[in-house]
Amino acid sequence: MANILVVDDSASMRQMVSVTLKDAGHIITAADNGSAALDIAKRQKFDLVLTDVNMPVMDGITLTREIRKLGQYRFTPILILTTEAGGDKKQEGKAAGATGWLVKPFNPSQLLATISKVVA
Repeated sequence: MANILVVDDSASMRQMVSVTLKDAGHIITAADNGSAALDIAKRQKFDLVLTDVNMPVMDGITLTREIRKLGQYRFTPILILTTEAGGDKKQEGKAAGATGWLVKPFNPSQLLATISKVVA
């Protein structure tokens, strides 16, 4: 069981991801943009951050970069779950500190398997 921060501007996507993860026994906190997620991450420690890329206020790549600046998140897995599949975006995410990249629509069993690998 992991304490996971889910960040997506789509309420339906946040709900689908949250239900999938809660059903697997994880504890979920959700935010609708990167700025809100960063504020939450500064107050609470998570085992994993799962974020979208394209969001208002602060995008997921900027969020990843900012979270990596926080000492307690130096080694925390950050997975990006997005519709973006281009190599340039993936490289930008990796450079920002992302641990992995998953493309929407997501496969629940693949998402859970990936989380199990990175939160070992």
